Amino acid sequence: MLPRWPRDSLQCLQRRRQELKQQVDSLLSESRLKGALEASKRRDIYQRCMQLKQAIDENKNTLQKLKKADEPIPVGNYHQKKEEEHSLLDKLTHQLQQLAMSISRENITEIGELTERAEDDSAEDDEEEDDDDEEESKESGEEEETQEEEKQENESHQQVTSKEYIAVGDFSAQQAGDLTFKKGEILLITEKKPDGWWMAKNAKGNNGLVPKTYLEPYHKEEGQESSEEGNEEDVEVGNEIADEPEVKQRTDSHWSAVRKALSEINTIDVLTTMGAIPAGFRPSTLFQLLEEGNQFRASYFLQPELAPSQLAFRDLLWNAKTGTIRSRPSHVSLILTLWSCKMIPLPGVSIQVLSRHVRLCLFDGNKVLSNIHTVRATWQPKKPRTWTFSPQVTGILPCLLDGDCFLRSNSLSPDLGILFEPGISYIRNSTGERGELSCGWVFLKLFDASGIPIPAKTYELFLNGGTPYEKGVEVDRSVSRRAHGSVFHQMMMMRREPQLLVKLRSLNRRSRDILSLLPEILIGSMGCIHLLIFYRQILGDVLLKGRMSMQSADFISNPVLATFPKLLEQPDVMDALRSSWAEKESTLKRSEKRDREFLKAVFLLVYHDCVVPLLHSTLLPPFRWAEEETEATRWKVIADFLKQNQENKSALQALLSPDGIHEPFDILEQTYDFLGKIRKKAA
Repeated sequence: MLPRWPRDSLQCLQRRRQELKQQVDSLLSESRLKGALEASKRRDIYQRCMQLKQAIDENKNTLQKLKKADEPIPVGNYHQKKEEEHSLLDKLTHQLQQLAMSISRENITEIGELTERAEDDSAEDDEEEDDDDEEESKESGEEEETQEEEKQENESHQQVTSKEYIAVGDFSAQQAGDLTFKKGEILLITEKKPDGWWMAKNAKGNNGLVPKTYLEPYHKEEGQESSEEGNEEDVEVGNEIADEPEVKQRTDSHWSAVRKALSEINTIDVLTTMGAIPAGFRPSTLFQLLEEGNQFRASYFLQPELAPSQLAFRDLLWNAKTGTIRSRPSHVSLILTLWSCKMIPLPGVSIQVLSRHVRLCLFDGNKVLSNIHTVRATWQPKKPRTWTFSPQVTGILPCLLDGDCFLRSNSLSPDLGILFEPGISYIRNSTGERGELSCGWVFLKLFDASGIPIPAKTYELFLNGGTPYEKGVEVDRSVSRRAHGSVFHQMMMMRREPQLLVKLRSLNRRSRDILSLLPEILIGSMGCIHLLIFYRQILGDVLLKGRMSMQSADFISNPVLATFPKLLEQPDVMDALRSSWAEKESTLKRSEKRDREFLKAVFLLVYHDCVVPLLHSTLLPPFRWAEEETEATRWKVIADFLKQNQENKSALQALLSPDGIHEPFDILEQTYDFLGKIRKKAA
């Protein structure tokens, strides 16, 4: 997150203006490359244009209030530099105004073309109707047939233009703009959209979007019919719906995961009433998204992304002066600490809890904008309703238990925030069924109404029930039902509601420089951030510095690039690498630690001695989430391997030992296909 710029520094305002100029240039290049944009994309560019203009105006206001006496150090030609800075900001404002005017003209031109087409179509229809009338007057011998055809056309026309529809099922609004209705309710359709979501109006005068698959035409004269006729109509409507194209998923939200979670809520309610599932728990929305594919995992966002020209990388650039990758500041860059969860509902006796954790991601109210990061919690039998993070352990803290997390994002959405979802992984005692439930969710918005970042402090957030797309649902309804009476009694009940304690930390210069070397969109543990930077530097050396030909798309033989993303899905192997590197780094001299190339060479040796043998060891079982036996076995194998490496000072003896059995691997498993990774990312 960009820090709040101090008013007494002209240099800070200049840096801010440079960042705004980069954003304006990227917005202008995007509008030129895509040419004739779609209406939705034009609206997005126009919105970003207005946001940038507001930021530039704020910079101007701050610049006007700035005085020479407020500068911490003397500045030469102060007034001249201030005027130059003001003129540069005016230039950026002029560029944004021109872009906004061009987008407005394109919208007007598109509307004019649509109206002209509509008028031409209506004129052609009038001419065709006149011709038909002349032909019908000439053909007097076929009057009976034409009358029957006219009746059929009138009936079909009435069906098409019929605006009243009856609901065949209950529907609850899941986000702003939706309309809630009940089965049998009559709705007036005011607009039919091609994506399957129609604009409707109910009897109370409320407007909103409704799914067309929940509706069927309503005829007043057929209000009361026999059950057989009703069944036949249902079959006909079902056939019509089946023949129609499927309802398209909303592009502004992860609608499939929401539908899947909502469809399970009724089942969960029944099981909760029966006592099979504890009260206050619901299906986990973020877990559903993780199960859909790799697009919400950290390994997905770690891969480099090509620029629109497809000739360079968008988020991986080379700095020839320093001989390393170029740092890239992002719109949001911050560090947060998970403190604890309080008053979490207790699990029932019918299930065994395998893991207590919190999943978090960047969210704008409609869709997830980053990878989903998971932090496992610890608890004490004396306080089962309190979860804590970052426990005190001997040695290094496992990254899965590390409550210190970094966040980076380049999203300019004014509704950007962090979505937290505490949950449990469980196994049912009676059937052995495994699953994951959510204990609630909470959304922490990162910007206020005026676009200013929220202050860095500790936040006490009360959890909500249901899914992140539902509002006003409580985790434990019994608490709210008891929260009546005196103010003191209500305050005591508030303390019994589930809550999450989170602290946002302000960044110093060193932390900001470190985070600027990471991908533009990523959430991860602070404990492994230095390993991620090593990976990014090696990635830059291979793809940008050491490329013989930039036009070559051959596979790159590099085991580190090929296997490192797997460690983000296997935290215990990542911890083994952290431990080995910490041990090796403690033996280096100060001069060696300052040599960047030497550090990378040592890191490669540690990686090959530690990670590569573990990933291909037959003794190491596959990683499975929240399986205690598997995790214990993996920890034992990893600890024995690290102890043996420490005694032998190398992994060579373990690799050549007859006791060590390793899985065979293809050479392709040790090669890095960056085009293949990028294609998966773009898809």
